[in-house]
Amino acid sequence: MKVYLIGVGMGNPDTLTVQALRAIEGCRALAGARRLLEPWQEDRPCAPLTAAADIAAWVDGQTQGPVGVLLSGDTGFYSGAKSLWPLLKDHQVETIPGLSSLSYFCARLGTTWQDVRVVSAHGRSHNAVGEIQSHPRTFALTGGATRAEDLCRALTERGLGAVRVSVGERLSYPDERIVTGTAAGLAGEHFEDLAVLLAEHDAPVLRPWNTPGLPDGFFLRGEVPMTKEEVRSLALCKLRLQPWHTVWDVGAGTGSVSVECALACPQGRVYAIEKKEAALDLLAGNKAQFGCVNLELVSGAAPQVLEDLPAPDRVFLGGTSGEMEEILAVIFAKNPAARVVCTAVTLETMGEAARCFAPLSGAGMVQVAATRTRKAGPYHLMDAQNPVWIFSGEGKHE
Repeated sequence: MKVYLIGVGMGNPDTLTVQALRAIEGCRALAGARRLLEPWQEDRPCAPLTAAADIAAWVDGQTQGPVGVLLSGDTGFYSGAKSLWPLLKDHQVETIPGLSSLSYFCARLGTTWQDVRVVSAHGRSHNAVGEIQSHPRTFALTGGATRAEDLCRALTERGLGAVRVSVGERLSYPDERIVTGTAAGLAGEHFEDLAVLLAEHDAPVLRPWNTPGLPDGFFLRGEVPMTKEEVRSLALCKLRLQPWHTVWDVGAGTGSVSVECALACPQGRVYAIEKKEAALDLLAGNKAQFGCVNLELVSGAAPQVLEDLPAPDRVFLGGTSGEMEEILAVIFAKNPAARVVCTAVTLETMGEAARCFAPLSGAGMVQVAATRTRKAGPYHLMDAQNPVWIFSGEGKHE
């Protein structure tokens, strides 16, 4: 049977394409969300259905065609068409695209959208705040558990209250509403379900290049120990970070690893654990210098302060003060599959790490000896750095 999957734009018939209108007029029956069916329910049978399985069953039960399924926006933009295509493979399906909320909203704002980062926080778990933090322009579909005001509040709580935000609701209808302001200013507003949001961030947190290993000179140093550039680069590669990871940096020192993790995980959170006040001051300075609003400083000694932190995906152990076994126990109690990387510069720490990491899945041990050069008049001398052991491994994967 002939089945049309029809993108109907925002819902107002005025946003239909001519092709979509002709297809609807030729259908014996229609299915879709109730609000999309309202303009057509007087002159043909309409089934208010939204679940793909229910729509497919309805199509299978029709004896005469063609029939149409009305889908909001565009069929290729977070549309139910994706779920329907495999369920309707026994029918002759024709898909008709429509006007997306992204295209419509940006047109109403008088702006382009080819450079916009697109995310959906509608009915799903997604760190839209992390996307907004790390992109100049971000478009988000909202609704369900995450409304537009929720995103504005989350931005404000993360220190991004000054981000410019435009919110659109009831798009294309006579009571359409579009408001623009700062995230902080709109956090107290109430917006309809299914609203859309465009956030414009003048100073997004961006990595200066794609690979790890920021130069040591980029960081505030003081007298606090710091994981040097060459070792840090390899340790970060061993961590195998993903943008959404939650990371612990235990014994964070100046925060060079914490900052690089925060830049690599814009959708996640990084917790820099440090017990020394001087180091915490440097951490705060480096956090501000790199604009890492997803980096949280945790004052205190491990393992005690780790108990209240969210479960980590990745952990870097820069300093454990002889408590490595206890710290690893907390890590794997929180997340049995966590990946951990540790650096050791003393024989005592090396021995402790070798013992603690040996039982881990994919345990690896590598020794790094980097030698830099320094000028001495017209000559260059070798300046050997302390050799460092890097240990890595993971817990059990279910």
